[in-house]
Amino acid sequence: MIQTVATKPFDDQKPGTSGLRKKVRVFQQPHYAENFVQSVFDSLEGFASQTLVVGGDGRYLNREVIQIVLKMAAANGFGRVLVGKGGILSTPAASHLIRSSGAFGGLVLSASHNPGGPDEDFGIKYNVSNGGPAPEKVTDAIHARTLAIDSYRILAAADVDIDTPGTSQLGGMTVEVVDPVAGYAALMESLFDFAAIGAMIAGGFTLSFDAMSAVTGPYAVEIFEKRLGAPAGTVRNATPLPDFGHHHPDPNLVHAKELYDRMMAPDAPDFGAASDGDGDRNLIIGRHCYVTPSDSLAVLAANAHLAPGYAAGLKGIARSMPTSGAADRVAEKLGIPLYETPTGWKFFGNLLDAGMATICGEESAGTGSDHVREKDGIWAVLLWLNILAARRQSVAEIMAGHWATYGRNYYARHDYEGIAKDKADALMAALRGKLETLPETTNSGGTVKSADDFAYTDPTDQSISRNQGVRILFDDGLRVVFRLSGTGTEGATLRVYIERYVGTDGELGLETGAALAPLVKAAQEVADISGFTGMEEPSVIT
Repeated sequence: MIQTVATKPFDDQKPGTSGLRKKVRVFQQPHYAENFVQSVFDSLEGFASQTLVVGGDGRYLNREVIQIVLKMAAANGFGRVLVGKGGILSTPAASHLIRSSGAFGGLVLSASHNPGGPDEDFGIKYNVSNGGPAPEKVTDAIHARTLAIDSYRILAAADVDIDTPGTSQLGGMTVEVVDPVAGYAALMESLFDFAAIGAMIAGGFTLSFDAMSAVTGPYAVEIFEKRLGAPAGTVRNATPLPDFGHHHPDPNLVHAKELYDRMMAPDAPDFGAASDGDGDRNLIIGRHCYVTPSDSLAVLAANAHLAPGYAAGLKGIARSMPTSGAADRVAEKLGIPLYETPTGWKFFGNLLDAGMATICGEESAGTGSDHVREKDGIWAVLLWLNILAARRQSVAEIMAGHWATYGRNYYARHDYEGIAKDKADALMAALRGKLETLPETTNSGGTVKSADDFAYTDPTDQSISRNQGVRILFDDGLRVVFRLSGTGTEGATLRVYIERYVGTDGELGLETGAALAPLVKAAQEVADISGFTGMEEPSVIT
């Protein structure tokens, strides 16, 4: 029986760059999750009898919200729902399942790299039929509906068994519980030379993958240990846990310190990697050699032709504006376009759909290609392994060779977390207020050449996105970018991106902190970060 339940709007359901993210206890309010799901459905047209994909990263509240989604999908007229066994689907695997099944779209239940647990974070994101995040016109419509909703529809029915593969009926809708790993693993095997990687591992190459007690554990065990032959235990923290083992599943040098320490030890493996809560981010560390996400994107693009799936070359490279310019020099040498976009994978999706780009990346540890419409942590690790197997060099040797060919972009991101939103907004407003007067002024970074608020015109549809981050460019290839992040659930996070380019004839072996010290000081001087936030040091440096 379909029930129509009266409700009232919540005023805090505006989706961000990756859907709606709030604390678990916010989502547990009566009608809260239901309101948002119904607002998604009310904003869509033509889904009657169509297929919906549902799954998440296994975090706290994942299973309960899946049951709500299933009953509401049935009540709203979907014909079939594909749900990952146990409610599990990594974000890239969900994107692939949407695309491979011809689904109308999907609901991905995740707060990505944010912590999980009863007092932590949860999220819901709608992905469209290309497998990618909903574009702004869809998320704007969803938000508008959340402010006007007065009822939602849900089936009065028992919970569905989502732990047993197979099909069942929920009202007039078919629910199909699918293996969350098999289809994705087969896709990876079609892109990369598993025989060469397996031979390298059999020959003594060692690796360590930290799944951070998050969603990639089952995927990594299947691919690295079962299909590529790495020893059991290569994948650590392989069981997805609702609270990620009380850890923060963000693959950076703070939250993946155990992996970093392992890779810097005298007996370190040849290669180390990690992925995040929902499987779309990655961390790459060679023996005694950390690779920044910006450098990783550049190296992957320069060497992608070594993998079978990219042997024909790249159509183009896309990077988010805050990401370093390392990939730009690769694109220039390859003679292919380089697209600089706002942060958010939906902008890459347009380029990928139009056949204008093949590989995309963000400095926040997300890289991917046209195989899906999301960033993909396991994919990045496999492409690195394919390159290592083909080149027979260490990560450190590959990085040294890359810098000798292209020069080096010294780069770091400083995150100031948990800032009161009014203070963060005031800081950005003050920065924007001085953009016209900054050029030709001097500070610890040197002379300011130009300053602007990044705006992007999408070449696929000519849509314009404004106010995407303040850029301050100095002479001699130095840059500082200021941007507020939209991925947190409390307060605001100020992200400061600091970059210095050194050519092939310059000093390529400096310590990053020392190389960037003058620019770090310049960022403080220009934005008065401590004055606005009260923070003398960033929360996280990556």
